[in-house]
Amino acid sequence: MKRPATLTHSLMLVPLLGTTATLSAALGMILMLGVVTGAFAVCMAPLRKRLKGASTLLTCLLLAATLTSCADTLAQRWFLPWHQASAIYTGLIALQCIVLEYTGFFSRPAASRVKDCVVYGGLMVSLGGLREIFGHGTLGRGLSAHWQGLVIFPEGLHLLTLVPGAFVLLGLLLAARQAWTRRNSVIKETHHS
Repeated sequence: MKRPATLTHSLMLVPLLGTTATLSAALGMILMLGVVTGAFAVCMAPLRKRLKGASTLLTCLLLAATLTSCADTLAQRWFLPWHQASAIYTGLIALQCIVLEYTGFFSRPAASRVKDCVVYGGLMVSLGGLREIFGHGTLGRGLSAHWQGLVIFPEGLHLLTLVPGAFVLLGLLLAARQAWTRRNSVIKETHHS
């Protein structure tokens, strides 16, 4: 069971790092992921019991590709600036839906699924906000056509706007989380002794 979870997390790493250059890009990907994955779950629910073997894979593939294409077309029509920056990653949403189906994500309890989605969405928003603040010096740039965002400082560290900078920032966030968790566990151990 560990291998499918690793595959799912590996696939989610690509949009996490690729589409979070700004807060608006992260919010756009969260919206698109939520809509497509939610529609896929609703459409597949009545079909799961009726499908077996290769027909399940074919149905998942067609449904996920159709929903992703529709969402991509709508994004291209109404959110063109976001679409131009993130279009390369939208195809991965269909693949993610298929992987989630085959790893049993949709058969888990609703509370567990919602928790995982909220954690992933929070990580995307956090990473997008931090990359925008430290990379561009602004926050909220691109959320509206008439607002340039909140300028925090005039120049940013442009490395953080690139995918390698996202790896660096994610590594720093994971190290900070590990240090915080370790510190809290040491404090709890000293209080229990």
